[in-house]
Amino acid sequence: MIARIRHGVVPAAKSDEYVVYLNQTGIPDLRDTQGNEGVNILHRIEAEQAHFLLVSYWDSWESIKKFAGEDIQKARYYPEDQSYLLELEPYVEHYEVLV
Repeated sequence: MIARIRHGVVPAAKSDEYVVYLNQTGIPDLRDTQGNEGVNILHRIEAEQAHFLLVSYWDSWESIKKFAGEDIQKARYYPEDQSYLLELEPYVEHYEVLV
């Protein structure tokens, strides 16, 4: 199994609204992609910023390509993301899940 991790930061005041937005956009797309094994949203507040880690789990590199495109290292964004995120980080991280 492979974990795909995307980090994002939004203003703390928009944190709850961003979770709703994720559940309407990225989360359904992830779950509907063949080979997706699940997804978690991790969250923490630091001062006036809310940090999010979107962790999706995949059965293969090919399945990740179905979601992310040929360059799986590039982050995938939706048009409205820029109204929430303070920065559109260009890359994601991948880890093999051992346990």
